[in-house]
Amino acid sequence: MEVELPTIRTRPPHPGLPDEAASDNVRHLRKSLEVVETGPTESSQSVDPPATAVPASTPAFRRTAQLQFAVLCWTLFLAGWNDGTTGPLLPRMQSVYHVGFALVSMIFIANCIGFITGAVLNVWLTDRLGFGTVMVVGSVAQVAGYVLEIPAPPFPVFVLGYALNGFGVALQDAGANAFVASLKDNAATKMGVLHAVYGAGAFCAPLVATQFSQLSRWSFHYLASLGIAVLNTILLIAVFRFKNQDDCLAEAGQPPSHEESSTTDNSGSKYKQMFRLRSLHFLAFFALLYVGVEVTLGGWIVTYVKDLRGGGPDAGYISSGFFGGLMVGRVGLLWVNEKIGERRAVFLYALVAIALELVVWLVPSLLGGAVAVSFVGVLLGPIYPLVMNHAGRVLPPWLLTGAVGWIAGFGQAGSAVFPFMTGALASKAGIKSLQPLLVSMMGFMIFLWALVPNTPRRIE
Repeated sequence: MEVELPTIRTRPPHPGLPDEAASDNVRHLRKSLEVVETGPTESSQSVDPPATAVPASTPAFRRTAQLQFAVLCWTLFLAGWNDGTTGPLLPRMQSVYHVGFALVSMIFIANCIGFITGAVLNVWLTDRLGFGTVMVVGSVAQVAGYVLEIPAPPFPVFVLGYALNGFGVALQDAGANAFVASLKDNAATKMGVLHAVYGAGAFCAPLVATQFSQLSRWSFHYLASLGIAVLNTILLIAVFRFKNQDDCLAEAGQPPSHEESSTTDNSGSKYKQMFRLRSLHFLAFFALLYVGVEVTLGGWIVTYVKDLRGGGPDAGYISSGFFGGLMVGRVGLLWVNEKIGERRAVFLYALVAIALELVVWLVPSLLGGAVAVSFVGVLLGPIYPLVMNHAGRVLPPWLLTGAVGWIAGFGQAGSAVFPFMTGALASKAGIKSLQPLLVSMMGFMIFLWALVPNTPRRIE
C-alpha cells in the first residue's frame, strides 16, 4: 500500500552545487527526508537519525517563530509608514523649499539610488555579515535618514536623508521577504499578513502626516518616524541577535535551508546563478512596476485631487484610504487566492484595478474618485505577496534568499523611479498625466505576469 505524503518533498541539488558543498547536517537531513518519502531501504535502515536534526515543533519553538515573525511585521510596518508619509507632505515640501514638480521629485531619485544600492549589495552583505546583522545595518541607515530630515535642513541634505532611507528599507525588505519565503509553515498566509502590516503602516502614516503638513514644524513628523525606527532597531537586535538566517530558523524549529547551508559556495557564484534565471528577471521587473504603481498612486493622488478635483487640506486622507484598502485586500482576499488560484488572481485583480483607475481618470467626482482609489488599493494589495509566494515555487531553493532579496530590493526601486517620472511629466503636462501613466503601467504588469513561468525552470 502506498502512502502519499504531499507536504514532504525533496528536490535534487542543482548540478552546479555539488553535494560536497553542503554541510554534514544538511546531507543527513536530506537522507532522512528521502527515507520518509520513499520508505526505508536496506541501506537506509542502518543510518541513524542525525544528532543535530531539528526536533518537531514545540511550544518554545512556536513562541520563537511567532516572535520572529512579529518583529519582521514591525519592520514592514515601518516600510509602509515610510512610503505613506511622502504623499501628504509633498505639497508642503514644494512650498517650503520653493521647488516645482521636477525638483521635488529628486527625493524619489535619491530613494532610488538607495534602493538599488541596497538590492545589489544584499547578497554580498548577507553572505559576509549574516541575515541578522544586515537587518540591523538597514535599520540604522533608516534612523540616520530620519535624523537628517527632522530639522528640515537645506534641500540637498533633505534629499540625502531619502537616499539613506532607501538603502535601509531595501536591505530590510529583502531580508524580511526572503526569511518569510523560506518558512515551511504557512508561508503563503504569513506573506499575506506581513504585507498587510506594510499596508497598515502606509495607512497610518498619512493620518499623521496630513496633520503635520498644516503645522509650521511640519518636518517634526519625522520624529514619529524616528521613534518607530529606533524601536525597530532594538527589536531586531534583541530577537535575531546578529545571527544568520539558518541559526534563526533553527531556533524556531526549522531545518537549515539549502541556500545558507553551503560552505563552499560564495556570493560571486550565487550572483552568476541568480542572474542566469530568466524567471528572476521577469519577477523583478514585475515587482518594479507593481511597487511603482503602488507608491506613485499613494504619493501623488493627494496632489492630483487637490489640483484637479478641488480637494481641500484633508485630501491627504485619500492616501490613507488607498493604503487602508491595500491592507484589507492582503488579508481579506486570501480566500479568493485559494479559490481561483494565485496566478489567475493576479490577472483578475490587475484588470479590475485598471477599470477602477479609468473611473478615477474619466469621472470628475471627488467622492467617487476617493472611493475608487480605495478599491484599487484592495485589489492591488494581494498582488505583491502572491508574487513573492510564486518566486518561492519557481526559483531554486538554494538561491531563494538571494533571489527573493533581489526581487524585493529591485522592486523597491520602483517606488522611486515612477514617482519621479510622474513629477517630471507633471512639470510639463500637469498632474493630469498621472492617470494615463498608472493605467499604462498596470497594463504592462499584466503582460509581464503572462511571461513569468508557472513551474520551476533550469538555470539558462
